[in-house]
Amino acid sequence: MSETNAACAEALISAARELSSKVESLVFSPPVSHTYNPLTYAWEAHVQYLRRYGASRKEVLFIGMNPGPFGMVQCGVPFGEITAVRGWMGIETRIAKPAIENPKRLIDGFACTRSEVSGRRLWGLFQERFGTAEAFFARHFVANYCPLAFFDQGRNLTPDKLPTTETDPLNSACDDHLRQIVAALEAKWVIAVGGFAERRASDALAGINVRIGKILHPSPASPAANRGWAAAATRQLMALGVWH
Repeated sequence: MSETNAACAEALISAARELSSKVESLVFSPPVSHTYNPLTYAWEAHVQYLRRYGASRKEVLFIGMNPGPFGMVQCGVPFGEITAVRGWMGIETRIAKPAIENPKRLIDGFACTRSEVSGRRLWGLFQERFGTAEAFFARHFVANYCPLAFFDQGRNLTPDKLPTTETDPLNSACDDHLRQIVAALEAKWVIAVGGFAERRASDALAGINVRIGKILHPSPASPAANRGWAAAATRQLMALGVWH
């Protein structure tokens, strides 16, 4: 690995460590019963991801909302469908437990047998189009805007459902992190996966020389995504001129 590429990966790791430290001190009120920060208990896997696939400049940065309960929550990799992370990316390591584990949302790490549908769709498209992980990551990278997962007992809560008094300091930390990774990767495009990520990216990156686009979120909660997400996302990326 060249000095430039090593510096790029280390910048991402430093930015993730700073973000994790900032959000660890935040407090969230009911209905949030549990908050998971995979940048703590799944840190080793996340660092593997950053070192292996973030160690070069990227043209395109995809940004998701926050960790899914069967994806990054389990394995520390954004949109982390276990079979894609283990089989396609070649990442697997021991995952610890959150300080306070939700009995209805247990952390099984790489032993998790549930599918993260959004991740299966996202990484499945990239695998189909590029073949190898190395070919995809040569000019693309994937990150989440917010590193935290929120639960109301067993129910997953997304950041857009929290009160602004609690999301303002969270967004401030996440905005800083997004600016840091865009700078480290020297990204030309930030592609938001869904409307929330687009709004946050537009605010955080105002005045920065980077182009922002959006693709449909692959969530199974989206009727449009269930009608052929991969084809829809490909059309959107081609219309933007990101893919040809």
